[in-house]
Amino acid sequence: MALYDLVAPRLEERGDPRYRIADIRDADPLGADALLAAVPAMNARADVPALTVALRALLPDRELAAEWSVVDALAAMRDLGILLGSLKRHGTQPTAAVPEVLPILELLGRRTDMVPRDTVHHYTTWNPPGPRQRMYTGDPMEGRLQEAVRMSFPGLVAALDTCERLTTLEPYDPGFAVALDRTAHHVQSVVDAIDFTVAHVSPEYFALTLRPYFEEIDVDGRDYLGPAAAQVPLWLVDLTLWQCDRSDPAYDAFLAESIQYSLPSWRDFHARYAGRVSAVSKLSAAVSWESGDRLPPQLAASAHALGRVLKILKTFRARHIGIARKAYADDVRLYEEGSGGAPVALLRSILDLTRDNETLVRRASKGVPGAAPSTAARSQAARPQAGRSQAARSTTAPAASPAPSPVASSSAGRALASRAHVAGHPGGLR
Repeated sequence: MALYDLVAPRLEERGDPRYRIADIRDADPLGADALLAAVPAMNARADVPALTVALRALLPDRELAAEWSVVDALAAMRDLGILLGSLKRHGTQPTAAVPEVLPILELLGRRTDMVPRDTVHHYTTWNPPGPRQRMYTGDPMEGRLQEAVRMSFPGLVAALDTCERLTTLEPYDPGFAVALDRTAHHVQSVVDAIDFTVAHVSPEYFALTLRPYFEEIDVDGRDYLGPAAAQVPLWLVDLTLWQCDRSDPAYDAFLAESIQYSLPSWRDFHARYAGRVSAVSKLSAAVSWESGDRLPPQLAASAHALGRVLKILKTFRARHIGIARKAYADDVRLYEEGSGGAPVALLRSILDLTRDNETLVRRASKGVPGAAPSTAARSQAARPQAGRSQAARSTTAPAASPAPSPVASSSAGRALASRAHVAGHPGGLR
């Protein structure tokens, strides 16, 4: 039994039908099991006529489809998606070959509150393993790649919960380090998944055989990417740890395109926390308030915990780049960009950003000056906040004084004062 099978039942308790993994996997509203089992052979022959007939044969009655549950609608999009990607791989635009599929895709997109084609979730998490597994090629390496994404899904969902908790806390709060430790435990799953991929999927197989099935398709004049690992929500963990106020334009533009392929609750998560103060900026502000060679124990614990999470993210991204460089090497690649629309250069940029933040936090945990709080952190701290004491609101850069202010004499006071201090301190973690 895999870790996924132990964790997934707890996801189903959340009430979101998109987390009813077992039900979606079991569902076969199109009666597609037998037909989709033949798709790998059709693809091996590049049999476009057979794929076209198969897509047309699976199309449901629109009135019937309009009555489906979200679970059945997700399963139907999953099964149509295998044929959409197969046709496009062989140079045929599926909505041109089978125009009657267009209103069905649009209907299923509205019914599920997702894009009007299949995503990485349809292709992996909601795809039944075993004899009913939907695949383009039927190669064991394709199955292993699907399994790698399944491995990471429950941990990342749990990480979003701990990241949401983190946004309500300050580095002086004991729960700040606890939330980060739990996040580190959850995101370790992406490192395990990338190691599993390296062990079982060759870059050449992905680049030359599988990657062509993930090309975008046209849906009513708009291109939608196929299933891509970039649609897995690691970037939502970035958002709360550092990206919301320490990003760069290239990463922001990539996320703006990727968000639409997410689950509705994940899109809501991004909308709530984009533009807020990141965990790195909170820590930067708090450390800049301290004097002396050693940080208070709780602040030091928060710094160490944040550094551990960032190190895990850095490790994943370094290994991911290793795979991407091999898959998109000049003598191998068929495409300039990954299936999620990102070139290797952007992956490198995101790794550099992750590494820079990890280095800053690591130096802070040792009491070594680092870098200033972000502009967003300074502007956020400059705004008066309801319920903050007058003493904390009026605190600015510390003047020479033989004793700390009463507000900063406790952990809670320092947490409040550090927010206001970001606005007035010229250097932060310098």
